[in-house]
Amino acid sequence: MHISSLLLLTAFFGALWPLYRWHRSRQSLAPAVFAGLLLGVLFGALVQLSRDWGVRPEELLPWIELVGEGYVKLLYLLVMPLVLVSILGAVVKMHRTESLGKISLSVLAVLLGTTAIAALLGVVMAELFNLSAAGLVEGSREAARAELLSERMGRVEGLGLPEILLNFIPENIFLDLTGARDTSVIAVVIFAVLLGVAALAVRRENPEQGKAIEHFVGLAQVWIMKLVRLVMAFTPYGVMALVAALIAESSWADIINLFSFVLASFVAIALMFVVHGALLLVNGISPLHYFARVWPVLVFAFSSRSSAATIPLNVETQIDKLGNSPAIANFSASFGATIGQNGCAGIYPAMLAVMVAVPLGIDVMDPLWLLTLVAVVVISSFGIAGVGGGATFAALVVLPTMGLPVTIAALLISVEPLIDMARTALNVNGAMTAGTLTQRWLGASVPASDNLARSS
Repeated sequence: MHISSLLLLTAFFGALWPLYRWHRSRQSLAPAVFAGLLLGVLFGALVQLSRDWGVRPEELLPWIELVGEGYVKLLYLLVMPLVLVSILGAVVKMHRTESLGKISLSVLAVLLGTTAIAALLGVVMAELFNLSAAGLVEGSREAARAELLSERMGRVEGLGLPEILLNFIPENIFLDLTGARDTSVIAVVIFAVLLGVAALAVRRENPEQGKAIEHFVGLAQVWIMKLVRLVMAFTPYGVMALVAALIAESSWADIINLFSFVLASFVAIALMFVVHGALLLVNGISPLHYFARVWPVLVFAFSSRSSAATIPLNVETQIDKLGNSPAIANFSASFGATIGQNGCAGIYPAMLAVMVAVPLGIDVMDPLWLLTLVAVVVISSFGIAGVGGGATFAALVVLPTMGLPVTIAALLISVEPLIDMARTALNVNGAMTAGTLTQRWLGASVPASDNLARSS
């Protein structure tokens, strides 16, 4: 390793110590997460600037990614046990199974409704910024991405809604607990609900055995949540490493070249955050109080670019900070990681559809075309978990359905990581908004511990 790279790497690990001291001196996780974010940005920019000093990012970044990606892997480790035990615990503690249907319908209504709004915002922003696929240049990276997209198209062609829904049903729960399938999270949710309903039936027939099951599940919840909190303690350091690696690898020339698309995307995402806040306000919830409690989750989602990896922190924040019931928190976090993603499945494919349609002479503001696009986006956002791959797969479903080519998804690869950070934060916020609104609407039947929905 070059001496300059070694010195910079030493500085990175050295910066973890004051971050640790800062973290230990405060009870709240939020200040340490924000400090980690700032340190990550500064260190990533330093790596960019120090290339002329002999620093070799290919030597340096694997060690930084060891911290960041290692933390993300620990979070993935928690996802399936947390979803299984938490959903099971929520069902076992219920006395009326009809509450499950109300929670599911409410959460899905918010997720899909806000995705429709996100699609409309994507169209409007693409029009206001005059975005078009015409003139985009295809380089070697873009050509390689186009070949990959062609291969992935084979996985989504002919995949209808019945096939997507069928993929949600678990066939081998042990396989799904490994996360082997794109629909594994939803499959585990379904299994946990069925297992919980069976436990309720046992309790009705034999109260003593029912109490034993409830005690066992409660013990498992306490155990898993202790593990979650242990891993959560590493959040500031994971955020610092993830952001540093992302900034260090970003191509600013490509970002400037596609600046209009990047700016339009961020404006649309920012407006959707405003929409979430407006929905909360209309329902008597203070957006300022809400965002003050959830922003550490959004920072991690922004840096990790993974809705699934954010599930543990999402659930914990909804329960401890927002006062949502465990049942609502777990359903909204699990569904929101795979269904109705406002950023990846709403804004992104809608913007790409407009960019492709305009050069083809299609009037994108035609009401019929616009309504068709929104309907396709909403349906595909519900089923995108059936094919996996987030924003790219959303585009692969929406564009061909609208009769549009998919190659544009390959031409935007250079700015994807930057935009995907904000899209993921929006996805996660959509899930937490769905949970908070559901708690507000169903609060009487699903009690909360410290209901934020009562504040104004």
